[in-house]
Amino acid sequence: MDSLWSERDARAMVDAYGRQGHGEDLALRVYTTRLLGGVPNLVVHGGGNTSLKTTARDLLGDEVEVICVKGSGWDMATIEPAGLPAVRLSPLRALRRLGALSDEDMVNVQRSNLLDSQSPNPSVETLLHAFLPHRYIDHTHTTAVLSLTNQPDGEAVCRSLYGDRVAYVPYVMPGFALAKLAAEVYEAAPNVEGMVLLKHGLFTFGQTAREAYERMIDLVDLAERHVAQSRVVAASPSPARPAAPVAAVAPLLRGVLAVRDGDAAPRRWVLEHRNGPAVMDFVNGADLARYAQAGVATPDHVIRTKGKPLVLPMPEAGGLDGFRDVVRSELTAYADAYRRYFDTHNQRVGGVKTPLDPVPRVVVMPGIGMFALGASKAQAGVVADVAETWIETVSGAERIGRFESISEADLFDMEYWSLEQAKLGKGAERPLARQVALVTGGAGAIGLATARAMAAHGADVAVVDLQPEAALEAAKAVGGHALGLGCDVTDPAAVRAAFETVCAAFGGVDIVVSNAGAAWQGEIGEVEDSVLRQSFELNFFAHQSVAQNAVRVFKAQGTGGALLFNASKQAINPGDRFGPYGLPKAATLLLCRQYALEYGALGIRANAVNADRIRSGLLTESMIRSRATARGVSVGDYMAGNLLHQEVTADDVAQAFVHHALAQRTTADVTTVDGGNIAAILR
Repeated sequence: MDSLWSERDARAMVDAYGRQGHGEDLALRVYTTRLLGGVPNLVVHGGGNTSLKTTARDLLGDEVEVICVKGSGWDMATIEPAGLPAVRLSPLRALRRLGALSDEDMVNVQRSNLLDSQSPNPSVETLLHAFLPHRYIDHTHTTAVLSLTNQPDGEAVCRSLYGDRVAYVPYVMPGFALAKLAAEVYEAAPNVEGMVLLKHGLFTFGQTAREAYERMIDLVDLAERHVAQSRVVAASPSPARPAAPVAAVAPLLRGVLAVRDGDAAPRRWVLEHRNGPAVMDFVNGADLARYAQAGVATPDHVIRTKGKPLVLPMPEAGGLDGFRDVVRSELTAYADAYRRYFDTHNQRVGGVKTPLDPVPRVVVMPGIGMFALGASKAQAGVVADVAETWIETVSGAERIGRFESISEADLFDMEYWSLEQAKLGKGAERPLARQVALVTGGAGAIGLATARAMAAHGADVAVVDLQPEAALEAAKAVGGHALGLGCDVTDPAAVRAAFETVCAAFGGVDIVVSNAGAAWQGEIGEVEDSVLRQSFELNFFAHQSVAQNAVRVFKAQGTGGALLFNASKQAINPGDRFGPYGLPKAATLLLCRQYALEYGALGIRANAVNADRIRSGLLTESMIRSRATARGVSVGDYMAGNLLHQEVTADDVAQAFVHHALAQRTTADVTTVDGGNIAAILR
């Protein structure tokens, strides 16, 4: 690992923050914190922190000594000065005289000594930083050092590499006790450059930001070189048959993992699949069953990944029917073991804790790789990043010896520590959270409005459109982790491939909006067969192809699903010279009801939206003007020519699709969105 310090960049940051009224010391603290935060092997999603001891003026204008320490919720890679809240240092140092300090009192003291009460909570390791004398302190959870410390003889391994350059602190749970112990260890060896916290991480110190940072990089580099020069972990023999495709495995796994509670909707998970070289070497290792169950790389990881992953055998191509039963059995065993773990250690601490759910957050399979679970694609990505760090740590430890984590009791204390759980920022989930929506014709007005509405209600979204560029632009407009896919929905093979891509990306699909369509016109007695057949290909057979693939995935998941069609008012109220469009749309309306009839017992709901006079690709501006002129009215009067005398928008149609996605007890329904058209009502 090389130092990324740049004198030019450092000076530029000092100048930029100087213009905002911040001093050079804080600007450089921000600069090196970002350097550390930008390297995944050093910190990942909340792991690690930094601090600076300096002076600041309080409300009365008096200069006071403060410690600026990373605040909760801030990403070290993008931190700003506000992410390093200033806390009065003297009251914190005085706490060292206490024999004990509760977590609640520790947080209260830290918050009550903030110079700005609006600042975020200081790090849970603030007292450790405060009890040490150094001006700049850096703390990381570097994977290479964790590979050294997470050994049965971790201290001896580290001493053989670092000698007396660092001090060595036995594992103690973060908080007041660790802060006191670290200060005592340092004072017994005051000339060290840093401290190795066994099975936890690495601290380095310095009088300047550069000194603390480059000491960190140097010590990490030594560890990385040592691990890289070690032996290669043995792989399992190659299987006789290939692994099943990820796109087929993911929906099955996702369905079994979904939590069911009576008649309530299943509590689904969104999946993130990783199969890079390091992951595949790990899952294909001969001793996977042992080292995958050995525990976390650093205690912080437990809130993201739980203490252990679910380890499954490789699903063979063509053998997924039996694999479902294997997953169910292994998941039951995992949940039972987790409950025993909770009961044992909850009794140890007085029975005061409330159990978390027993669902694994990481699943590993030979030949397949690793799946991470989250309530959204974003959350699953965070879990996957942490799990990859764990994989690298365990792999490195196995190359130099044998991976060993903290004890189960210590793990429980960390997992159920209120200060650690607070990092997750739990809140109410949006109505479509944990669901994946696929929208065809997603770059058009109605499709894009629907995709945005689904995302606004919490769903992860895949936008499918004929032109890949248009699909990607629409996905950007939706935002978040939306996926854009080019697909000709009249090509059954392309539709299947699109669904497989979505399943590999999210783990499956829960809501499918079959929206793509186009309005062919012509007098029905004279229209060419080619025009009619073209219209049927897009306005009927494409809906059937999309629906078939939706049902295929829904059945694999076993958690029901919402199959939604854009039927158009032409299916009910045919328009003059619109037979080539209305005929296949009428067939699509019947198709919707047929799916509702045949798959309702599986919890699959099929509904349609009947819209009219919407500014979209189907009703272009030139068509609107032509119709308005033919009726002798203005464009505005034509668009609002309904019982409500209001123009209906694509957003109105989108809300109807959202309604059906949420309506758990509604199927075979048609929702009319046209402002009121008596000729188009259903009888």
